[in-house]
Amino acid sequence: MNSRWKNLFELVQILAFALILSFIVRTFLLDNRIVPSGSMLPTIQLQDRLLVDKLLFKFSEIERGDIVVFHPTAKSGEKDDLVKRVIGLPGEEIQVKDGNVLVNGTALEEDYLLEKPDYQYDPVTIPADSYFVLGDNRRNSNDSHMWGFLPKQNITGKVWIRYWPFNAFGKLDS
Repeated sequence: MNSRWKNLFELVQILAFALILSFIVRTFLLDNRIVPSGSMLPTIQLQDRLLVDKLLFKFSEIERGDIVVFHPTAKSGEKDDLVKRVIGLPGEEIQVKDGNVLVNGTALEEDYLLEKPDYQYDPVTIPADSYFVLGDNRRNSNDSHMWGFLPKQNITGKVWIRYWPFNAFGKLDS
């Protein structure tokens, strides 16, 4: 009987360690996301599973083209975290005109788009510590063109790897 209690105690220790390790990893290092919408089509498909880097991105600059996960702003009307592409950086002027996104007056080359945007967005300058983010599915995305700038502190991580479906496994680059 003593051996049974010892085995049970070891099992409880292993489970406790696994739970603590899982908590640390999910809180500080990596997170898992299941994509609930088609706002990032065709780059990210509905129900894709993503790993999000929550640590390393804090030690590097956020760049145009990065796909980020963030807490939505109050104006967005969303409750769950969102996934969008960084289009504009602090201090840049952004405009959407005739189906093109202009950064400081120059059209962005966006090979990843399914369709060009069907809306106009007057020129605005992005404030310090804020970003302009858009979904790749420009005609069906609740993003900065609807609710404005994304504060840097809302960003929780950068999408790193798509791990499901397995045939699409790989790093998601800018």
